[in-house]
Amino acid sequence: MEDQNCRASVMTRKRKSQEEDNCISSTFYMDELNEDLLERVLSRLPTSAFFRLTSVCKRWKSVASSPSFKLACSQIPSRDPWFFMVDPLLNRSIVFDSTERSWKKLNHPPLLQKNSNCNSMPVSASGGLICFRNSYGNFIVCNPVTGSCNEHPPLDPSLQNLTFHAIVMHSCPKYEQSSYKLVVVFGELPKLSFRVYNSDTGSWEEETALCKKFDDDSAESESSEDNAAVYFLSKAGNVVATNMQRSPSKQYSSVITTSKDGEEIVHFLSSSGSVVACNLATKCFSEYSRLLPVFFEYSIDLVECGGRMLVVLLSEFFESASLRVWCYDEDVRSWHQIAAMPPAMSHEWYGKNVDINCVGAGDQILICLSSAEISSCVLCDLAANEWVELPKCFMDGEAIKFMSAFSFEPRIEASV
Repeated sequence: MEDQNCRASVMTRKRKSQEEDNCISSTFYMDELNEDLLERVLSRLPTSAFFRLTSVCKRWKSVASSPSFKLACSQIPSRDPWFFMVDPLLNRSIVFDSTERSWKKLNHPPLLQKNSNCNSMPVSASGGLICFRNSYGNFIVCNPVTGSCNEHPPLDPSLQNLTFHAIVMHSCPKYEQSSYKLVVVFGELPKLSFRVYNSDTGSWEEETALCKKFDDDSAESESSEDNAAVYFLSKAGNVVATNMQRSPSKQYSSVITTSKDGEEIVHFLSSSGSVVACNLATKCFSEYSRLLPVFFEYSIDLVECGGRMLVVLLSEFFESASLRVWCYDEDVRSWHQIAAMPPAMSHEWYGKNVDINCVGAGDQILICLSSAEISSCVLCDLAANEWVELPKCFMDGEAIKFMSAFSFEPRIEASV
């Protein structure tokens, strides 16, 4: 009996020893990976981890600056968006990391530091890049993660004094190609034109005129009447003008989408709040029907989500405020509601004269609501129909009020 127990004990020890040996043999260290595998593993880390690579060890520091590591990062199909926040002072680079649900402060790119006296303001973003415009009217494109910047050749002086309606960026999905376009739409309705900056050539293309496209059931006089300033008394007794005075950070509120035929279309808001669609391929533009009558009080903005142009609208009726998201159906030429903020959340903004500034990223919309009394940032997930108020961002013990935001993919490989 004792022999059997002894043999069982020996067998148990052997099994444990074999299991431990297997465990040891299956364990490996990052240092044992060859350079290619190490770069592939590190490229899958969240972008916020890239800032710490240089402080881990000499090998990882070398990887962080390697061209092949940036190429490995470019193979990652997509990254969760970061939101570049704009505050009234325009002297801080603060982003909201949607992966970690936290605020981060970035260092100003050197070129923007040099132009700090020019009040460089973000005007558009695409892919991993953000476009700024300084007080001289020049455009500066930068990667906010790496700090690399490039100032575009200036536009013709004759264009600087014209009214700019839209400024949009469109990036090539292959980041290793570092290709993007910057489109500006300018002029006075109905005489509009556009110019395109092509990063492949490093120059502006020739100015192109846009002609007005009329539908069968529309009239030319309707457009001119809609865009004229109409003044009326609000419920509070204030005189309100329909030609909206948008916050400076979103005065070029515009998005670019691609039609079913592969045509690029730039959408922007006219001074009266109607949506104007400019087809860059056919060189025509048209105006969509209004969501609300001209005399309604509201705040409105455009976003691009999943390749669609959406409108976010804050309106007041029946002693309450309502915030809804609308999509335009080109086939039937009408608007359809696709989401609505819960009434318990939207009612807070009733009677506050709120300005909304929104930005889309995938299935998400970040909405900055601001007024003289209160401000807040709300993230809407269209797929899950979830509305979440972001935590306050504190700097030096004080909560920052954000006017607007621009979404971008945090990519260290995105080059200007």
